[in-house]
Amino acid sequence: MRYLILAITMLLYPAISTQAQDQLSISIGHRGVNIGFVMSTYPRLVRIPGYPVYYDPRVDSNYFFYDGLYWVFQNDNWYSSSWYNGPWDLIEPAFVPLFVLRVPVRYYRRPPSYFRGWRSDAAPRWGEHWGRDWERQRSGWDTWNRRSVPGAAPLPTYQRNYTGSRYPRELNQQHSIESRSYRYQPRETVSRKIFEQRRHAAESRNRQQQQQNVRQQPQRSRPAQKGRGADNKGAKGRSDRDKGEKDKNKGGGGNR
Repeated sequence: MRYLILAITMLLYPAISTQAQDQLSISIGHRGVNIGFVMSTYPRLVRIPGYPVYYDPRVDSNYFFYDGLYWVFQNDNWYSSSWYNGPWDLIEPAFVPLFVLRVPVRYYRRPPSYFRGWRSDAAPRWGEHWGRDWERQRSGWDTWNRRSVPGAAPLPTYQRNYTGSRYPRELNQQHSIESRSYRYQPRETVSRKIFEQRRHAAESRNRQQQQQNVRQQPQRSRPAQKGRGADNKGAKGRSDRDKGEKDKNKGGGGNR
């Protein structure tokens, strides 16, 4: 299984400070986690009232969009992607953005069994589920000024043009399209680092392809060079024969 893990050893502060977030170390592993469903077309995303988060009420999955990334909660794990149908990266619970965690229970289209009995208009009880260590790390995660909610990121609607066989599965293809079609700069530290690591991975893939093309180029050019050499040799032979015929004819004319 291929995945991306946000790996860091965190001190148990009452809250994650801005400095701690800036020092996050994101370790990229393999990508392409199978999360159990496929989005065949671009989602119909609807803004959740009072939150800078979108969801798709038609999708049979816990599927959200926030801060330039798609987020899915599946099999008790959080995943993210900059494209609506993956590939998906596994994100540790300690680094999931707060506003994603704050989405009320009612917007989870496939809520896990332990959501049962929780208030539908409130966020899931993540501290109860993930334990005291997580709760200490993310202390205050469910408390914020509801009158100063940040604006929602613009939807990457350019992705509507890429469905079926046109959907780019390779990371470098996605990055190339994204870089010329979507100018939003993520607000969250985690989102910025995910985008940054995706960019580095895409550029690395492009360099590998270029190096491979350079290595293959001489092999393709050798037969052509040999052919041109043979043609030149043949042309030289024909030129020598023509010169000999001219000299012979010239000598014959002198005898007459």
